[in-house]
Amino acid sequence: MVGKTRPGMAMLFRALVPILVTASCGSVATQTKLYAPVTDEIKSGRYQAAAERFEASKKKFDKKDRFLYYIDSGALYYYAGSHDSCIARLTLAENAAEDLFTKSISRAATSFLLNDNVLEYSGEDYEVLYANLLKALSFAEMGKYEDAFVEIRRANLKLGLLEQKYVGAAAILNRSKPDDAPDVTYDPKSVRFSNDAFARYLSMHMYAALGKIDDARIDRDLLAEAFETQPDIYDFPMPAVGYAPDSGAILSVIGLVGLSPVKEALSLRIRTDKDLDLVQVLYTDSENQDAEYGHLPWPVDEDFYFKFALPKFVSRQTEIGSIVVYADDSLLGELQLLEDVSRVAEETFEAKKSLIYIRSVARAVAKGLTTHKLKDKMDSGGLGGWLKKAAVDVGSDISENADLRCSRFLPGKILVADFSLPPGRHDIRLEILGHDGHLIAEETRPSYAVTGGGFNLLQLSLTAY
Repeated sequence: MVGKTRPGMAMLFRALVPILVTASCGSVATQTKLYAPVTDEIKSGRYQAAAERFEASKKKFDKKDRFLYYIDSGALYYYAGSHDSCIARLTLAENAAEDLFTKSISRAATSFLLNDNVLEYSGEDYEVLYANLLKALSFAEMGKYEDAFVEIRRANLKLGLLEQKYVGAAAILNRSKPDDAPDVTYDPKSVRFSNDAFARYLSMHMYAALGKIDDARIDRDLLAEAFETQPDIYDFPMPAVGYAPDSGAILSVIGLVGLSPVKEALSLRIRTDKDLDLVQVLYTDSENQDAEYGHLPWPVDEDFYFKFALPKFVSRQTEIGSIVVYADDSLLGELQLLEDVSRVAEETFEAKKSLIYIRSVARAVAKGLTTHKLKDKMDSGGLGGWLKKAAVDVGSDISENADLRCSRFLPGKILVADFSLPPGRHDIRLEILGHDGHLIAEETRPSYAVTGGGFNLLQLSLTAY
């Protein structure tokens, strides 16, 4: 026999329900469990199985998160060598990014108190960039150079307009501030990235393959310029690459190594000062304990101290230390780093970082002050009062998760090398070595045809290591 609920407990339950429902409504925490079995397939080198397993998880992505499904599905099909499927999904990712960015900015303008996780995810700028570049690489491997050039032009155009994109977003947000917004102006940082080395490398070789040597030379110069003018991204030596062979033909080897960076939560604390009209943001980790992360001039009527979190990019390490190439058992050389995707991700993220920062601080302050006021009004005596206060704290913590959504399956690094070889068929062998020089794996391309004209592109997908 089920006993009746006591009146006091029933009242307590009714008081807690709105708080818990509010805390649990919407997807306010980034879901990552569905990626684990797909990653296991990748680590085993089963790229087609990984793509199919991820395909089966499509229904788990909300409409607002469809970009995430398209970008990672496209990348997986690229590694599997299914270029048509790759191109179709990455095209959908690009279209979704354009549509969802406008929607997410519009919704952000209506309320600073909406958790970022409930907004449409329109993709980070580096993710949209590599959607174009992976499509270009797919088209190049299929010999469809004109289609590949279209993707490279799109990538270059987006980079050229990146700063303007966030200046425009800032204008919308600053003009449409709701009543719940702090009196702080969103001022995006200048974008220091407008010239992508991988895009220049691909177009250089495609122009050369089409006999457009002047255009190839221009792209070679722009590739060098990318390294010279963007040291925050390209803080390593430029690879010795070229489009004109010393004799015979050029074999171009491209290695996609490791997996792209992921977002993790940077735990911080807010301290408000009503006398100084100041909101101070402090680190909480042991290394920077109580050092200032930043501050905002903001009138507050209470002194409080509470936690919140921001997203930060964290690189994923690869086992690979070097990749050595042989042709007919003769050493050709090693692949060299052309692009570190983590660097590109971090630099392009800077443009919207201040927006995330301002919105997160505004939300944390408003909810923190509301939490304290609710707790003050609640009965402090007995179990009922304790449970009510605990529910308020739990609800605030649940709804203040940092937005950690990002692609999980883009490559982490892009390595390249160009070798002069006589035209004809060659047995190509590639040794993948660890950081201590031990052999991790070996890839072979027996009787690989190298022609005097055309783009002799040999691509390796090494995201498993």
